[in-house]
Amino acid sequence: MPGLLEGKTAVITGAGSGIGREMALLFYKEGAKLVLVDVVDRTLQETVSLIGRPESVHAITVDLRGPKAADDMVATSIKRFGKIDILCNNAGIMDGVMGAAEVSDELWSKVMDINVNAPFRSIRSAIPHMISQGHGVILNTASVAGLFGGRAGVAYTASKHALIGLTKHTASFYGDKGIRCNAMALGAVTTSIGLGSDKPSETGMKVMQKTFPAMPQPANPKDIANVALFLVSDMSASLNGSIVVADKGWTVY
Repeated sequence: MPGLLEGKTAVITGAGSGIGREMALLFYKEGAKLVLVDVVDRTLQETVSLIGRPESVHAITVDLRGPKAADDMVATSIKRFGKIDILCNNAGIMDGVMGAAEVSDELWSKVMDINVNAPFRSIRSAIPHMISQGHGVILNTASVAGLFGGRAGVAYTASKHALIGLTKHTASFYGDKGIRCNAMALGAVTTSIGLGSDKPSETGMKVMQKTFPAMPQPANPKDIANVALFLVSDMSASLNGSIVVADKGWTVY
C-alpha cells in the first residue's frame, strides 16, 4: 500500500533535531523525497544517516537568515528533485523570555529573521513553483505564544503572531491556485529549543509561571510529526488557513 506522501517532495527546515527530524523520518516512511535544511551540519547529517537512503534525501546546511538563503534552498530543491510539493517552515528559536524593556535590538532582529523572515522568504520563493504545478502545501510551525501573550518573551511572541498572520494571508491569496497553507500552534515539546538563554529573564519566568499549573507534560516530537503528516497530506484537503492547536490541552484552562 503506497504511503500518504508517495511521489511527493518535501522541504523541511530545522531538520537536524526535534520535530524537524521526526517529520523527516515519518515523511520518508510515507514515501516522500526530502530536502532537509539546518544550520548545524553535524545534527543534519545525523538525520540523514537515520534515514539511510541518500538518493531520496538532499541535505542543505545553511543559515536561513541570509537574504538569498531561501531562494537558494528552493532552487536547489527544484534542481535536485524537479519540484516542491510540501514546504515545512519548522526552524525557530526562543528569546530568553525577555520582555519589551529587556530585549536588545540584536536579539529582536535575530528572532524575527529566523522565525518570520526566513519562512516569508521561503514561501515567497516556493509559491511560483507551486502555482506552475497547480498544487502545493505549506506548513508553518507556530506556537500557542502566537495566540496568547504570556507564553514566551516579546520577540518570540510577536514572531509567532506574525507567522500565524503570514499563514492566513498566504492561504487567502493562493488557495484558488491549489495551494494550502496551515500552521501548528504548539505547546511545550521535548526538544532542544529550550528557553533561548542559560539565564532567562526573571520577570519573564514569573509571568510564565502563572500558566504552569495548567501545563501538561511536554509532547513528544513524534506526536507532533503525526500532526504535521496529517496537515501536509491529502487527509487534510479541506484545511486551508487553519491554525491547529497541538498543546495537549494547555490553553483550554
